[in-house]
Amino acid sequence: MISYNTKDWFTFIFKFHKADTFRKLFPLIVLLSVYSGVIAWLELDYWKLSQNSYVKNIPLMHGLLGFAISMLLVFRTNTAYDRWWEGRKLWGSLVNNSRNLAMKLATILPADDETQRAFFRKIIPAFAFSLHNHLRKEETRLELFQEKEHEHLLHKIDKAKHIPNQVALLMYQHIHQLHVDKKISGEQLLFLNAELQSFTDICGACERIKNTPIPFSYSVFIKKFIFFYIMTLPFGYVFQLGFYVIPVVAFVFYVLASLELIAEEIEDPFGGDQNDVPTELLSQNIHRHVAEII
Repeated sequence: MISYNTKDWFTFIFKFHKADTFRKLFPLIVLLSVYSGVIAWLELDYWKLSQNSYVKNIPLMHGLLGFAISMLLVFRTNTAYDRWWEGRKLWGSLVNNSRNLAMKLATILPADDETQRAFFRKIIPAFAFSLHNHLRKEETRLELFQEKEHEHLLHKIDKAKHIPNQVALLMYQHIHQLHVDKKISGEQLLFLNAELQSFTDICGACERIKNTPIPFSYSVFIKKFIFFYIMTLPFGYVFQLGFYVIPVVAFVFYVLASLELIAEEIEDPFGGDQNDVPTELLSQNIHRHVAEII
């Protein structure tokens, strides 16, 4: 009987998902297969090159450069994954700090103060939603503030260019006003400061990842390296493989190009791709959790 994990393996191997690199590379794989077939026909049937031809020694170059291209791709993939993982950790911190702030406010605020509780029930997840839209460069509409008593806040936020900053500022101002009104003490104000400050820190760190891409020259060099490496493969290996060089070259290209595509996809963890950090889902979780706590 096939185990569940084995079924997963077969599913992933033989089912081409929307984000699978094979779907994106398929046109290039076909063109490269045709190219390899033409080179094999020219060398074997048209030019009839002998086994003593110097062209046979071209694989020596691939052997020398194989280590270099593998190291470049490993470094490229690790760098991209580090950016993705840092983005995921930042949003994990945002989830935890939102919960912590909600718990502290639920403890500090009087149980019968529904006005203040309703405000924080909306403003805390509003920061997550606004950060999600800010990183996606999408328009932010905070439906959380559609009630009449919060219309002035919604108008103020909508006019801002950096909405997460304005949402964080509103939280600071509101909590400071609670302190001025003697509803929270100075010790409680300091008690809340760590989570409030973390929101801006997380926003800045996410912006650093978003606005600092991998150097363009480095990415272009790897693509050129892969291109010339693959395009010269059929010339030498046709003597050992004959027309079987076609699937071999196609498979080597699929492996190398897939690594580069995967790195490109995950180096920006805040896009809308399937493998990016699920910031919208995390924002919805924050909304649900804060509503339960406060």
